[in-house]
Amino acid sequence: MISNQILQNTIEGLKAITKVDLGVLDPDGRVLATTFKDIDASTSYASPFVKSQAESQMVSNFQFFKIFDEYQLEYVLVARGTTEEITMIGRIACLEVSNLIVAYKERFDKDNFVKNLLLDNLLLVDIYNRAKKLHIDNQIPRVVFLVETKYREGNDMELLRSVFGARNKDFVTAVDEKNVIIVKEVENNESLDDLRKIATSILDVLGPDSNARIAYGSVVPELKEVSKSYKEARTALDVAKIFFEEERVIAYASLGIGRLIYQLPMSLCKMFIKEIFGKINANEFDQETLMTINKFFENNLNVSETSRQLYIHRNTLVYRLDKLQKITGLDLRVFEDAITFKIALMVVKYMKYMDSLEY
Repeated sequence: MISNQILQNTIEGLKAITKVDLGVLDPDGRVLATTFKDIDASTSYASPFVKSQAESQMVSNFQFFKIFDEYQLEYVLVARGTTEEITMIGRIACLEVSNLIVAYKERFDKDNFVKNLLLDNLLLVDIYNRAKKLHIDNQIPRVVFLVETKYREGNDMELLRSVFGARNKDFVTAVDEKNVIIVKEVENNESLDDLRKIATSILDVLGPDSNARIAYGSVVPELKEVSKSYKEARTALDVAKIFFEEERVIAYASLGIGRLIYQLPMSLCKMFIKEIFGKINANEFDQETLMTINKFFENNLNVSETSRQLYIHRNTLVYRLDKLQKITGLDLRVFEDAITFKIALMVVKYMKYMDSLEY
């Protein structure tokens, strides 16, 4: 349950204060953590002690103590020395490890609860009952941040947990090996800019070399709605892979028309593209044409500014737009045609992405 490193850090801290060597064994006598080199000399005594009814025992130059978790033997603590002072230190060490067991069990229970909450695996009555038992407030506004990371052998998870999970009202967990989920408490009046700042600070924790991306849903007022914010964050991350490839921070509320296109059935997409382009294959537009179109849209259909930024003559741009109009029947200088063409290109991009997922 408790990692060996945590046990090691705990007994090393106790030794630094008390100057007494300590060791922790599992019920089979395997050494999990120790501050003295010759602990193997004590392990042969561990098995008879575990089988005995005694909760503590003094053998040779060692004192043994049993540490239980709800009547189940979890660890055996070994202290070197036989004085009453060392007995007291051994009992203090047992209490410290017992407290660690309780804390880790509570964190495990909370983590399990939050995972099931995110995945909609709980009935409403279960949410309220378990939240009360785990001392989790139901009425605090929260938002879900979904961090897509390389998942460097769990390092990202532990790093984020050490920073954000340290607060009792924030939770850091994962439901797969690619994403870390942060369920964060926020204020009622948090704006999109405020949430973006929080998301950016999360990326800053991971560092510039992580290549992580983060998406977040909307703020929800109650615990039972956390799954809604999680679904929104996941949708935002998926939509960003199609339409906002360069963005590292993505808000569900800022997806715009991309969110609508993402929810379209493929049959409707194919019907729409056939209606707009006919027999033309939209994937075969050359890079020059696509660059011209995108730059024209960026400059709000302004011919002069677009030609200036493309370093071409105004007449050259007009020629390209006229050529595109002959091919597609759409004049991008007309607002309605421009909107239709923009949406069509986004639908083509969505279809291409969905096709790639099938292979």
